[in-house]
Amino acid sequence: MRDDTPDEARRVRLSRTFDEDAELYDRARPGYPPALFDDLEALAGAGPGARVLEVGAGTGKATVPLAARGCRITAVERGADMAAVARRRLAGSGTVEVVTADFETWPLPDEPFDVVVSATAFHWIDPAVRMVKAADALRRGGALAVVATQHVAGGSEQFFADVQHCYERFDPAARPGLRPPAAKDVTAADHADEVARSARFGPVLVRRHEWDLAYSTAQYLEVLRTYSNHRALPPEALEGLLGCVAALIDGRYGGRITKRHLTELRVSRAW
Repeated sequence: MRDDTPDEARRVRLSRTFDEDAELYDRARPGYPPALFDDLEALAGAGPGARVLEVGAGTGKATVPLAARGCRITAVERGADMAAVARRRLAGSGTVEVVTADFETWPLPDEPFDVVVSATAFHWIDPAVRMVKAADALRRGGALAVVATQHVAGGSEQFFADVQHCYERFDPAARPGLRPPAAKDVTAADHADEVARSARFGPVLVRRHEWDLAYSTAQYLEVLRTYSNHRALPPEALEGLLGCVAALIDGRYGGRITKRHLTELRVSRAW
């Protein structure tokens, strides 16, 4: 297991890896728990008729449920192949426009948005730009809603201890003894600090959802192939790592493991 938080030196390069196989990303990556979208509507106003700007829409994992709730969405995605998949998934929805562009350089429209949403993507946006531009995109009192997802302790806990040996064998950047954190130890403090420093938003409201997802060996290898830091490994190291992980799941865990996710919604209102 690797720490999947990029530093600034790697951010741009790693952020481009998702577009290398958009179909795999769409097939393998999970969506979000339905309760998250209830919270988005209740706390951020992302409900029927709301004008929503989605930053880093990917293949539409959050866009599709938001469109189903009647939001009018402009979805900005820098990856051309990811955007193409999103357009296909949203075909027939007259309430969504998918724009292929970097959020950092995309010109904001004249009419402000009610909500800016970014689902598991805000950390890939240039930190010198993201808060200011999100605030500029919103009407007064509009909501910035950032969704963060993290792997936390739970599910097949022993597997995630055992698999660390695979990472230490094939990935020189792997931190020895790394384990998923307990959900209680994960906080939104860094995000809240960034919001406060921007002086453009009020306090951050947080809602948290823990949920488990079971994977077969093949399914788990597919999702690993979508992670940016895995894709950045040399091909021979990646294949060695995946082979080691597969042998572990098949040999000790009956071909199936469970991963626990923490999805955190962080909402703040523009001054």
